[in-house]
Amino acid sequence: MSTMLKKGLIGLAAVLALNVHAADNSTPDGLIRQLSLETIETIKGDKAIQGGDVSKIAALVDKNIMPHVNFQRITSTAVGRYWRQATPEQQKRLQDEFKTLLMRTYAGALTQVKDQTIALKPLRASAEDTEVVVKTEVRGKGDAIQLDYRLEKTPAGWKIYDVNVLGIWLADQYKSSFGQEIGLNGIDGLIKALTDKNQKAAAAPAKG
Repeated sequence: MSTMLKKGLIGLAAVLALNVHAADNSTPDGLIRQLSLETIETIKGDKAIQGGDVSKIAALVDKNIMPHVNFQRITSTAVGRYWRQATPEQQKRLQDEFKTLLMRTYAGALTQVKDQTIALKPLRASAEDTEVVVKTEVRGKGDAIQLDYRLEKTPAGWKIYDVNVLGIWLADQYKSSFGQEIGLNGIDGLIKALTDKNQKAAAAPAKG
C-alpha cells in the first residue's frame, strides 16, 4: 500500500470510528466539522480501536455514524444497475456484508492515527442545494490528504452518501468488481463472495 493511500485510509478511518453524541446535522459542513473534531481524540483515547478491534469499531459505527449515513445509497451505487433486480432480503445482505467489508478494510488504518487533524475547506453551495460536497484535508506529517464527502438533505437532516479518498469515490471504487461478480454469478454470487471474504478476514490472526 502506498504512503499516500495509507494516509487517505487513515483519514477515512478516523471518520468511521467516531464517538459522537447527537451530532448537529442541520448544515452539511457543520455535521462534518463536528464529527471530525470529535474523531481524533476518541481514537487516541480508545485502546481497543487503536488495536484494530473490528467489533468495537462496528459498534461505534452502528451507534454514532449510521444515523448520519445513507448506507443504502452507498451500497446501491456500488452495486449499480443490478440493485433494482435484488430482492429486499438480498439488498439487506449486500448492505450488511459491504459494511463489514469496509469496517475490516479500514480497521488497520485506525492503529496509525496519531497526530492528524482535519481541516474543512470553504463550502461552495447555496441555501437551496439539496446535495453538496464538503471538502476537507487530513493534515499530519507529510503532504495533506484530500478527503471529501457527498451529502444529501433529508427530512431528518443532512446525511453522508459517499466519501472520496485520494480522488476516488468509495462507491465507484467497488462498482466495477461488483458488476463483474454479478455478471458471472448473479447477485447471490456477490453476496457469497463478500461473505467468504469477510469470514476469511475474521479468521485471520490479528496483527499487532
